[in-house]
Amino acid sequence: MTATPTAERNAAFAGVLQRQGAAVVLVLGIAAAWFAFPRFGSPDNLRDLALQSSFLAVIALGMTFVIISGGIDLSVGSNYALGGVLAAYGAQYGLVVAIVLPLAVCSLIGLVNGLLIARTGMAPFIVTLASLLFARGLLLALTSEGATTYKVDAGSAFLWLGQGTIFGIGVPVYLTLVLFALGGLLLRRTRFGQSVFAIGGAEQSALLMGLPVARTKISLYTLSGALAGVAGILTAAYLQSGVTVIGVGTELDAISVVVIGGTLLTGGAGTIIGTLVGVLLRTLIQNVINQIGTLDSNYQTVVSGAFLLVVVVIQRLLARSRTR
Repeated sequence: MTATPTAERNAAFAGVLQRQGAAVVLVLGIAAAWFAFPRFGSPDNLRDLALQSSFLAVIALGMTFVIISGGIDLSVGSNYALGGVLAAYGAQYGLVVAIVLPLAVCSLIGLVNGLLIARTGMAPFIVTLASLLFARGLLLALTSEGATTYKVDAGSAFLWLGQGTIFGIGVPVYLTLVLFALGGLLLRRTRFGQSVFAIGGAEQSALLMGLPVARTKISLYTLSGALAGVAGILTAAYLQSGVTVIGVGTELDAISVVVIGGTLLTGGAGTIIGTLVGVLLRTLIQNVINQIGTLDSNYQTVVSGAFLLVVVVIQRLLARSRTR
């Protein structure tokens, strides 16, 4: 049956709301915080917000590709922590080792994830859960159960990646923006990106179309592991050490900001810019709670969880509206 003009307009509006709803909430939230809290709009606070967002944003970038393809990667939090420790350890041997070592190890873990998922048909949840435990166990083995903390020498060039500034803004912010720009081009302007959408929308149809489904999945999980390693490198350079306790629950944070940004957990739809909006919205919520001052920091998790639940419910309703 042919859809009526009204139904088509409603479906189009539902699609726009699904993709841009988080951006609208972000703009309104920033405006409200700007007027409610005098310190919110200060240059120092805005710079801190951007810097705090950058580490999670890099991890969420890789997660976006994975979720659009219909998968999930639970290993990114442990990969993130492992990457930071390996970067701090490698910094004593020079800048190149500090960058290459964590990238190689984290990419290898992602590659193994992709191979097991694509070649054996194992569920991404199970495979990446096992990798989460493996990466965390390797981290503990390298640090003697967390008793050893690798420090980066104050004069190391490696520290510029985390503590350096350009025009007063931290280097991690610029690197994150570059990665997001490249990610957007990869997703929207290449055959690889179109394959990711096709696999997430209907994997069997993608196979019948002759798309390289297995190769694409392997590449996606390798990319996700590599970006988690990049986030670990930046964090180690920022903190001047390899902190063993970070990354616990980060995979859930990454998933939440990707979904808040409009990417469907069922796959087949999502945007890179939406993920960036989701990261900024989460950071905004945390900052507002800190600005209030009378609320415990645990409320950040409560509010973030409640907000995610609302977003998922709205996505579900919008998807039904578009189907009708």
